[in-house]
Amino acid sequence: MLTQPWQQAPVIYALGFSRWKREAVRLCFSGQRVVFIQHVDQLPEGAWLAVWGMHTPQGLPDGVRLLRLEDGFLRSVGLGADLIRPLSLVVDAQGMYFDATQPSDLEVLLETVKFGEALLARAQALRLSLVTAGLTKYNVGAAVWQPPVNGRLRILVPGQVETDASLAFGAPGIRRNLDLLRAVREANPEAYVVYKPHPDVVAGLRARGAGETDAARWCDEIVLEAPMDGMLSAVDEVHVMTSLAGFEALLRGKRVICYGQPFYAGWGLTQDVVPLPRRTRRLTLDELVAGCLILYPRYLDYEHGGGISPEEALERLQLWRTRSGSKTPWWRHLTRLVLRRVVGVR
Repeated sequence: MLTQPWQQAPVIYALGFSRWKREAVRLCFSGQRVVFIQHVDQLPEGAWLAVWGMHTPQGLPDGVRLLRLEDGFLRSVGLGADLIRPLSLVVDAQGMYFDATQPSDLEVLLETVKFGEALLARAQALRLSLVTAGLTKYNVGAAVWQPPVNGRLRILVPGQVETDASLAFGAPGIRRNLDLLRAVREANPEAYVVYKPHPDVVAGLRARGAGETDAARWCDEIVLEAPMDGMLSAVDEVHVMTSLAGFEALLRGKRVICYGQPFYAGWGLTQDVVPLPRRTRRLTLDELVAGCLILYPRYLDYEHGGGISPEEALERLQLWRTRSGSKTPWWRHLTRLVLRRVVGVR
C-alpha cells in the first residue's frame, strides 16, 4: 500500500456518514483519530475531510482537503443496498476512481507507479486465487446458468443502476441499460446476448432503468439470480458501460468492450468505444491487478480492528460465503421491505 499525505494527519474529520457506515470509516483510518461532524463550520482550517462518493460540501474553511471514500472492488457477501458492511474501502484525495472527467489517485497510480517483480508475482497469485475461488464484488446468487451450445458468440451485458455516479461521471455516451443492449445487438446481430440486471434492481432496492421492461427485445435471455462468477466463466465477451463486471471479466481472461470509461479502460486491456487519451500507459493484467486490488484499497479487520491484506480479505470472503450459503434468507426479504419503505427505491 502506498503512503499518502493524509495518512500523516492525526485527525480525519468525516461528514455525512450514516451510523451503519461509521465503523468501516474508523477502520479505514486505523491509527488516526476520526471525528464525525454534522456541519462544515465544525472544521478547522487545513483539515482533512472524508466524504462519501462525489458529495462536495459547500462553504468549507480555507485549506480543507477532501478525501472521497467508496466501496472497494472486493466488497462483501451481500449487497451494500442491504446495509451489509464492506470488507474494503478506497480513499481518494484527487478524485474518485469512477470519475473519468479528472485524474484520481488510482489513475495516477496506474499511470506512474513502477511495479516490481515481487509485487507482480503477488498480483498474479492473488488473481488466480480470486478466480479459482469464484469471488466477485457482492458474491450473491444461487441459480445455475447454462449457456446454449449452439456455436454462437456468447455476450454478457451486465445492467447497472442508472442513477449510479459512475454513469454520470464515467459514461460520456451511452448511459442507459436499454441503449447499451440495443448497441450490443446491432453490432452483434448473430450473437447470443444475455442480459443480467444489477442485483440491487433484482432485490427491489433500486429502480429499473428507463425502458428496461423492453430489455427482452434486444437480447436472447435475461438472467436474474445466477452468480456473476459463473456467468463470466460461461461467456466469450462482456460488454459494459462502466460496470465492475468488466474488470472481473478481465481477471478471467475474457474480452471486454467498454462503452464508457471505467477505471480499468484505457490501459490497452479493453476495447474502448470512447477512448480516454489521458491514459497513455499500456499495462499488463497483473499490473492492473496490483494497482486496483493491492495498492489502492484498504481492507478492513472487523475482528481485531485495523487493516488486513488483500490475501486475508480473500480468505475471509470465502469463509463468509461458506457460512452464509447461497440463498437469500427469509429475514433478508423482510428487511428489504422495511428498507423500501424507509429509504425508498431510487
